[in-house]
Amino acid sequence: MNIIDTHAHLDQLDHLDEDLHNAVQAGVVGVVAVSIGLDSCRRNLEIRRTRQHPLIYVGMGVHPSEADKEEAQECLSLIHENRDALTAIGEIGLDFWYKNVRKNEEKKQEQRRVFRLFLEAARDLSVPAVVHSRGAWQECFETVKDVGVKKAVFHWYSGPVDVLDDLLAEGYYVSASPSLAYSPQSRAAMERAPIERTLIETDCPVYYKDPQTGEGFQAQPRDVVRTLKIYAQLKGLEEKDALERLNRNAKEFFGIKD
Repeated sequence: MNIIDTHAHLDQLDHLDEDLHNAVQAGVVGVVAVSIGLDSCRRNLEIRRTRQHPLIYVGMGVHPSEADKEEAQECLSLIHENRDALTAIGEIGLDFWYKNVRKNEEKKQEQRRVFRLFLEAARDLSVPAVVHSRGAWQECFETVKDVGVKKAVFHWYSGPVDVLDDLLAEGYYVSASPSLAYSPQSRAAMERAPIERTLIETDCPVYYKDPQTGEGFQAQPRDVVRTLKIYAQLKGLEEKDALERLNRNAKEFFGIKD
């Protein structure tokens, strides 16, 4: 099996080398290492330089939970200095899920300013954007479209179906995580989205816990195989057929060459 994890936080893994070894053993040939801030970007660049297997593709940006315009400007400078190492801009976006943000217009405005800065960079550099949209799905979609970004994936999409339809009609992608095993929202989105516009991921090191059974696990890159199995079952596809299409999607979306 050759499979790509399209969204992982490698800089947050406590046992990076062991986890990458496990990934290779499971058939993972590539990992898109997304960043959440300046230090995260630097660490992922270092990981890319110092690890050979699996292949590491770096996404650079500032996560909405870390939104700070000054840090964003430093991160943008780092992006331009390391253009040859850049695969995507991300993880960027808006997150209005928590009440302390939803009811705080100042925090929301800071997220919006930072999000636009990175979307403009993705547009100008002609690289894809990896978008976090929890609790702000409609606004995220409208902002990506308004800025003129051609390639964007709304990662771990679990939002409204009408917004999903709009972003798919615009040519954007969505991705599935291991939450597909138990989340009604994730399952509804993946049932509706065509495989041609879908990517699979782990978002490691997220801890996934089934609210009904109480069973859970700490994700690592090898668990993209778990996402594949759940996705293929949900869509009524043979795993090998789903894998072939999903890998092709990842390569086309991120510009990964064989």
